[in-house]
Amino acid sequence: MQVPKIIKENPQRWLTAAVMLAVVAVVGIFNSFFLIWAFLGVLYLFSFHEAMRLFQVENSSLYAYAVAIWIATYFYPNPQELFFVVAIIVASVIAYKKELDKKIFMPFLYPTVSFLFLLVLYDDFGIFALAWLIVVVALTDVGAYFVGKTIGKTSFSPSSPNKTLEGVIGGVVIATVAGALVGVFIKTMLAAVIISFVVALFSIFGDLFESYLKREAGVKDSGKILPGHGGMLDRVDGYLFAVVIMVVLLRGA
Repeated sequence: MQVPKIIKENPQRWLTAAVMLAVVAVVGIFNSFFLIWAFLGVLYLFSFHEAMRLFQVENSSLYAYAVAIWIATYFYPNPQELFFVVAIIVASVIAYKKELDKKIFMPFLYPTVSFLFLLVLYDDFGIFALAWLIVVVALTDVGAYFVGKTIGKTSFSPSSPNKTLEGVIGGVVIATVAGALVGVFIKTMLAAVIISFVVALFSIFGDLFESYLKREAGVKDSGKILPGHGGMLDRVDGYLFAVVIMVVLLRGA
């Protein structure tokens, strides 16, 4: 299958991707903490809503906690710690009401924690680190798609039957090379290669985890907000695992 044919068969998907890329580019150019915070907040709330659906949680009061935690991130210097505060508050409410529904914790684990780390990545390491993450995850996804469509034959995982082993390897290799060329401006070449490779690898499993959740929930897409892509989680799933790994590696490198 030729690349132009792949694009021609999915015009809506590529048009949506182009629009999203343009929006991300504009936000990045302004490089304002408030704008990044507001942009990530919008993505987070859509993703939180979709996670509620995937985890089959029906408790509208949780949205208040989600909004509160994101507002708090604007003022609190260590956003990733806020998850534990919310977890304690929710557990306290459960204890007080004597109503135990363990599922209500899940949307605060996924995707809340990852969005907190996205803000941490920007706040601690700057816009260039965020761009590095985007390059690695985006090229892992795009590379896996094109390589899988052209030469993919071996199924990668039952959680995502359309993903092939050849595509995964191709995507990770492409993302590692491109990511290293970006990351070398922040870390040494060796560190940039290692970080890009590990982040690319975990972005694959971020995508795989969301596919697993959809299969468990019996839905094809997490939502319908993005034409050709599905829901917000369908688009950011790779970042949700990758960003946590990147922050940990950047702090340790």
